[in-house]
Amino acid sequence: MLAVVMLLSVWLTACGSSQGNPSPSAGAAQSAGKSEGTHKVKHAMGESDVPSNPKRVVILTNEGTEALLSLGVKPVGAVKSFTGNPWFDHLKADLEGVQVLGEESQPNLELIASLKPDLIIGNKMRQEKIYDQLKAIAPTVFSETLRGEWKNNFNLYAEALGKKQEGEKVIAAFDKRIEDFKQKAGDKIKQEKVAVVRFMGGKTRYYYGDMFSGVIFKQIGFPRSDPKSDEKSFEDISKERLTELEAADKIFYFTYETGDGKGTKQEQEWLNDPIWKNIKAVKNNKLVKVNDVTWNTAGGVKAANLMLDDLFKMYDVKP
Repeated sequence: MLAVVMLLSVWLTACGSSQGNPSPSAGAAQSAGKSEGTHKVKHAMGESDVPSNPKRVVILTNEGTEALLSLGVKPVGAVKSFTGNPWFDHLKADLEGVQVLGEESQPNLELIASLKPDLIIGNKMRQEKIYDQLKAIAPTVFSETLRGEWKNNFNLYAEALGKKQEGEKVIAAFDKRIEDFKQKAGDKIKQEKVAVVRFMGGKTRYYYGDMFSGVIFKQIGFPRSDPKSDEKSFEDISKERLTELEAADKIFYFTYETGDGKGTKQEQEWLNDPIWKNIKAVKNNKLVKVNDVTWNTAGGVKAANLMLDDLFKMYDVKP
């Protein structure tokens, strides 16, 4: 595979082929000209010399796509959103014309090479096995992991793009919104212990502090129904563990649905179970369904702000 990718890359460079290039709308956002200068970036796989002002960026994580867009960078190629065709609804207008590069867990190396990127951004947890092949195509920077690490990953991506100061402003603006919400919501935040549940095809999970929604709840200061859960990510559960939700005053839940109906089937099966119906928060009408994409799956800064929008509305707080 490595030989194929390298030969393809060399061939494309030599003959200037436009095969696999994004449409003009993507090219309009980033000039095809070469970037000038380099800077070193330490990342999960070591250290890389990357362009100081990259012009053709490939991004291989969903949360990374959000980071690029929030920094004013339109990638020439990006992995498909976990749901959507091919992008999440809240991103599709900004990604018009961007080349789809396959799934986050299996990006298409030949397509990546055909785009002649000058920077590739990915993730060790997702793409460690193909790192050497990627860096043979272009300078490559990897974040370590996903889930609750979205802010650290964002800072790394901003550094790789040569936009560290712009990145700091984006995060500072989000943090300011958090503080605004905390101040205006006041005691409402501490009055209810919260729990988070996710329904998937054939699975139900408790989501804890080391997940996207969890780190945002932690920053706000929501008390958890399981106070020891902040260092965990998630646990698959059986119905026998539903009684653990008795400690929750409010339950947020979201459903991962890919179009086959399995996530929705799981949701309906559990929500109609007599044990579920007898849980305190359910009986007290404190069960809140939220958007799986913006509360979990997208995992980036744009989704974080949309999640915060929801919280402002739920707690009757004006931004």
